[in-house]
Amino acid sequence: MANMNMDFPPQVVEGNIRAEVDRVNMPFVRMVLLGIFAGMFIAGGAAASSVAMHAISNVGLARLLGGVVFPVGLMMIVFIGGELFTGDCLLILGFIDKRYKVTAMIRVLVVVYISNLIGAMVIALLVSLSGQYNYTDGLLGAYTIKVAMGKVNMSFGQAFCSGIMCNIFVCAAVLMAAAAKDIAGKVWAIFFPIMAFVVSGYEHCVANMYYIPAGIFALGNEKYAARAAAEYGYTYEQMSVVDWKHFFINSSIPVTLGNIVGGMLFVGVILYLIYGKNIRHDSTPASLKKEAK
Repeated sequence: MANMNMDFPPQVVEGNIRAEVDRVNMPFVRMVLLGIFAGMFIAGGAAASSVAMHAISNVGLARLLGGVVFPVGLMMIVFIGGELFTGDCLLILGFIDKRYKVTAMIRVLVVVYISNLIGAMVIALLVSLSGQYNYTDGLLGAYTIKVAMGKVNMSFGQAFCSGIMCNIFVCAAVLMAAAAKDIAGKVWAIFFPIMAFVVSGYEHCVANMYYIPAGIFALGNEKYAARAAAEYGYTYEQMSVVDWKHFFINSSIPVTLGNIVGGMLFVGVILYLIYGKNIRHDSTPASLKKEAK
């Protein structure tokens, strides 16, 4: 007997594929705007979690508190709208099911990635101009530099594997939210997987589009740089790696590749191997079905 409060995995996979057909046929401007929205929302959750964490010395407690706050970003995307690169890695499902070509999938991922970057950097700039980094006598600004330093100093292998782990949780959250049929169910479906990835310290390419530019902006303020040197024992030479070059090379490339592998291979491909034979091959896009109703 069907559970009226949720869909089962085969139904979730089938519904996701139909939504993906809509996604690859989405008008360019709408896709860009939704991508910017998603970048802004994830950045907003990241900024809020930094405020919650910045004065807590116990790493486990700080990450737990950050994990409680950060999921609001994905909740805003699910309930208001947005195209998030990491979630869109599930486009692999529709490609495997031969609903569209690989070029269509790549087009969406590239457009959404760049749009997410724009949205996240807008929020990073606004937060830096808002005076928020002055919290706790500039400690939040120093902490923002610290977070960025940790991300740009990861080895390629660490960042790549951490990206894989992150997107397993993010894609699971997206699918679980799709399985729930009411807002409360979707909130909890999003909350726990996202909290788990934040507590674990895994790397999310879109979140890093906020964290590292925010660190670059904070480093440009002498007060925050001095506080970081005093609080964490950094030299100015060490902090100099928090720049645009290291953002793209040391973080964006390996984390993005890891997110792609985590979402596509570890979630999408395996899900299709399990449930693909149960999918009803209805070529009608989800949007047209809604209009018909």
